[in-house]
Amino acid sequence: MYLLLAQITVAHYLVVGAVLFVTGVLCMATKRNAIGVLIGIELVLNGANLNFIAFGSKYLRHDTLGFDGQLIALFVIVLAAAEAAVALAIALNFYNNHTTIDVDKAEDLKG
Repeated sequence: MYLLLAQITVAHYLVVGAVLFVTGVLCMATKRNAIGVLIGIELVLNGANLNFIAFGSKYLRHDTLGFDGQLIALFVIVLAAAEAAVALAIALNFYNNHTTIDVDKAEDLKG
């Protein structure tokens, strides 16, 4: 009952951001196909965004408007969109050449 009545603080946001980050890292490490790895990367970036917004909060620093964390998060969202577009183009090209998107089959990409 106490957890339902407790006030949400910046620490709660940091914990959720850390959980998202760790989940994304585990997803990147365990998935075999490229789509699963991309989902893991997106989870990592969303966890980092949540932490940026929490650290830029007006509750931690009273002399700021609190928009610096949100601006960094917006930049990360734009970066994630560009990364997803390029990665999906690479995955589609790889699928056209090998009829699979299994990252273990990418031996011909080694230099």
